[in-house]
Amino acid sequence: GGRVPADIVDQLLAAAPEEAAATRAHGGAVLQLAAELVPALVGGSADLAPSTKTMIKDSPAIAADDFSGRNIHFGIREHAMGAIENGMLYHGAFRPYGATFLVFADYMRPPIRLAALSGLPAIYIFTHDSIFVGEDGPTHEPVEHAFSLRLIPGLHVYRPADGKETALAWGMALARANAPTALLLSRQKLPPVERKVSGDLADMKRGAYLVAGAEKPDAILAATGSELELALAAREALVEDGKKVNVVSIPCLELFEEQDPVYRQRLFPQGVPVATIEAGLSGPWRGIAGPDGLTIGIDTFGASAPASVNAEKFGFTPEAVTEKIRDWLG
Repeated sequence: GGRVPADIVDQLLAAAPEEAAATRAHGGAVLQLAAELVPALVGGSADLAPSTKTMIKDSPAIAADDFSGRNIHFGIREHAMGAIENGMLYHGAFRPYGATFLVFADYMRPPIRLAALSGLPAIYIFTHDSIFVGEDGPTHEPVEHAFSLRLIPGLHVYRPADGKETALAWGMALARANAPTALLLSRQKLPPVERKVSGDLADMKRGAYLVAGAEKPDAILAATGSELELALAAREALVEDGKKVNVVSIPCLELFEEQDPVYRQRLFPQGVPVATIEAGLSGPWRGIAGPDGLTIGIDTFGASAPASVNAEKFGFTPEAVTEKIRDWLG
């Protein structure tokens, strides 16, 4: 069952969406091509398909008397959705995915943990991945959730920054035959990343890669998802100050930590100060930033306000981030 083309990652990367859009919208676009390439791909959401953008188009939903479709309405029961995915994977004919908002990953933690424990390649699409979901307020705004998932052994967690990284994440999830993968996708629109470093996209498949900068930087800014654009904006300002700054995107922290020490040190050379930027818990980023690094994050709950107001309030604007990094570098 569930056969996946050997070059699935490259096929999805080649067709990756280029425009500015929310990564949940990119995810929906990539899903359509993935569904063509992998006939065994089926899935659905916990009653959130329009919001998570996870319907396979041109296919009906399965019903009590008709199993011909590829879309499953799991109902608002995330724990059961994860458990059903595990059962389908044990059966072997299908490659299932399940979708909900990231904050509701809490409800399906046991089946996610069991998938990781059992070596099942379940795919989880978690959208509305930060405080920038805005008006739903702090109950619906993930803060600790990205790292609570990263703590599960064997689970790969991707937080893509644009269409290319979203295609990468879907491809890597499908190519993984014996462990689960989660995609954390934004509600808000993000610009396409301008990758200033020449070369092919092979390094993207290593969990982290250089997006902008030179060989011997004065400082390194590492970011994920919607904060990659903040790192790039801060870099521009710091370059004007005469600083040499590298920007590293970390779509998948676990995969990066599995790489060889030579590659890890190429991105984060000994003795170069590191700042991390992610709209979530800052503490666990010490592993990348080190004791003297700067970890820009959110260590409180969110607030009920439009995304732009939350960005101001929590210091996630290009100006605020640049100022923090300037103060830190001195």
